[in-house]
Amino acid sequence: MFKILVPAVAALGLVSFAAKTQAVPSEQPVSAAATSSATAEPVMGWHLSYEGSMAKLAYGVENSDQLAMMVTCAPGDRSAAIYGDVLPASPRLVQASTGGAGDEARVPVSDPALQSLARNGVMPVVGATGPARIHATANERRVVSGFLAYCDGASA
Repeated sequence: MFKILVPAVAALGLVSFAAKTQAVPSEQPVSAAATSSATAEPVMGWHLSYEGSMAKLAYGVENSDQLAMMVTCAPGDRSAAIYGDVLPASPRLVQASTGGAGDEARVPVSDPALQSLARNGVMPVVGATGPARIHATANERRVVSGFLAYCDGASA
């Protein structure tokens, strides 16, 4: 558990920055193109990594601690732990408060918000500034689909 919480807590210091730069009204999608500008700001996107058997799907700046959301699972879990200032807008989301900055939320991998990200490239989310949407490119959708299959046990 600490293998997950320590990186997540460390990342939360910069999550606020990432969430503020990505939070938009629900009518406006969040996309990689919307996050880049002439000033060469970091580009937010979906990235997958592994720590042992633990899969980590993060929305943020690659190779940095600037994360808006991290979704983790082990093979066959059929549910995922979610950390960050931005969470899927899902009635199936279960908050587990640990009293610290690393509070965990869990959601089944069959959740419509996660499945929508894989199928349609759009995830409705809720953050401190209200509802928004995070988009995924076609390549990112394939990564998300692979992550969900891994969590569900199809790739285990």
